Amino acid sequence: MGNTAAMINLQSLMDDAKCFATVRAMRWPDGVMCPHCESPEITKQGRDETQPERQRYQCKSCERRFDDLTDTLFAGHHQPLRIWILCSYLMGLNLSNAQIAQELDLNKDDAHHMTTQLRQGIVSKNPSSTLSGEVECDEVYLVAGHKGQPDEVAKKGAGADDGDSKAHGDVARLKARSRRSSA
Repeated sequence: MGNTAAMINLQSLMDDAKCFATVRAMRWPDGVMCPHCESPEITKQGRDETQPERQRYQCKSCERRFDDLTDTLFAGHHQPLRIWILCSYLMGLNLSNAQIAQELDLNKDDAHHMTTQLRQGIVSKNPSSTLSGEVECDEVYLVAGHKGQPDEVAKKGAGADDGDSKAHGDVARLKARSRRSSA
């Protein structure tokens, strides 16, 4: 990394107001909505005492209270929102948990916990992909079992045919194409 004295303190470049404004804009692009009943009929109910940039709301339909972070992975943690945002930024730079902990002046366990939660949050928001039609595969690698011991492979395959496995019941079709001959 070179001269550490010349490094910029990332935390000083971000302020909490911008972080909360970004979360609001990403979470509610069409305006604030109740996370419980999804009603757009809400009223502002002041700000949080410990985080003044954190806006509180009350839904007019279900009369439940919520704030900018309700039902997000940022809610209920002792780290400020800007630390979470910086952590996700540093994850995008492919830094290790130890490097993230050092940059954000965190305990390594806290950095590990934060990166794990951010990864789980990203995975839970990704829709599952469904393949349909004809699917082409390049360079498929199948693990057949114990090298040079076909009897062991046969034993493992015999117990798997319980009717639920599509690999044993259906014929899988793979269209093999040579890279040179695909036109």
